Amino acid sequence: MSADLHCHSVCSDGATSVKDVVKLAKLKGLSAIALTDHDTVMGVKEAEHFGSIYGVQIVKGVEISAYDFQRNRLVHMLCYNYKNPEVFTETFNNIANSRMNAMVKAMSEITKRFNIDMDMVLELSKNSATTFKSHIMKALMLAGYTDRVYGELYKEIFDWKTGFAKTKIEYPNVEEIIRLIHKAGGTAVLAHPTVYDTVPAIPRLIECGIDGIECWYPRGTKQDTEVLLEYTKKHNLLRTGGTDFHGFSCGKVNPIGTCTTSQEDLDKLLSR
Repeated sequence: MSADLHCHSVCSDGATSVKDVVKLAKLKGLSAIALTDHDTVMGVKEAEHFGSIYGVQIVKGVEISAYDFQRNRLVHMLCYNYKNPEVFTETFNNIANSRMNAMVKAMSEITKRFNIDMDMVLELSKNSATTFKSHIMKALMLAGYTDRVYGELYKEIFDWKTGFAKTKIEYPNVEEIIRLIHKAGGTAVLAHPTVYDTVPAIPRLIECGIDGIECWYPRGTKQDTEVLLEYTKKHNLLRTGGTDFHGFSCGKVNPIGTCTTSQEDLDKLLSR
């Protein structure tokens, strides 16, 4: 049996309801999943409810957005098995407010070129903890300007160098996030390290107390996985795998269960 420990739903920037995320895991034959929405745990209890119905074990999770100010890089930290989620409340509220302010600012430019408005975007994000760029792109899809969330139009609007409405969101220091995860009684796992060029920072993050590394994910190569597994072996870290599932809100097709965590590695995580 295996587990997909990196799944998103409509509670953040995913396209799939919590119920259907769990149902898809059941249909795939997974023994467990972690709902790891961005900067919110609002869907976890619902996932646990449907997990009991479909016979899928739900690992409490959240993917937290952070920033490495030493290297000027975004870092995503996965938190599993938290005991006291209220520890995150202030941090999550701050991120949500910063993200919303950035989306409002972006929309002030987007509406000059495209016939959509903020009400359309807010309707699409009503089940989410806040509004994401993907919600703006879905509004543009509904208006007929594009047929995908992440394509040429997304780059034209949001590319971090050339986008005419590129956004800047304030994220907390990654060291602080690792501390908060442990304060909440959770396990800190570095998400998809090659996606944001985080591999060079791994030794320092190990010193800061990360408990594990996500070694299997769709955007990682075989060579990437080998490098990451070597870190886990050398430093006695947990190793996990996950699809980073977003439904159709993704750049490439990655059905749930594309990348997984073995039962052995899951048991080690759950025994922490």
